[in-house]
Amino acid sequence: QVRLVESGGGLVQAGGSLRLSCAASGSILRINAMRWYRQAPGKQRELVAGATSGGSTNYADSVKDRFTITRDNAKNTVYLQMNSLKHEDTGVYYCNADARSATNGVLRSYWGQGTQVTVSS
Repeated sequence: QVRLVESGGGLVQAGGSLRLSCAASGSILRINAMRWYRQAPGKQRELVAGATSGGSTNYADSVKDRFTITRDNAKNTVYLQMNSLKHEDTGVYYCNADARSATNGVLRSYWGQGTQVTVSS
């Protein structure tokens, strides 16, 4: 019903930047919070940053002052600007959204397929 598609991952040297995008499409009545998670090899998935529909944001301590999450509510899109990247930022980055379906009115959490970010040291 709701599909999330991430883009923008890739290989970058330490100290570099990347910008991830996540576009939501489908039968959408409303999107509440949108978030970015990441999962490094052998580790659990962790929350990187989140943004409410009203503009409030939160960040993991490890990315504060380096990453910025923004939203374009008109486009149902969330972005993650990643600067000063470190090797430990390597992982698969997943988009997550709490969305209410226009088809049945149900609010649930949706996930994208993930995009790989690799930071070479």
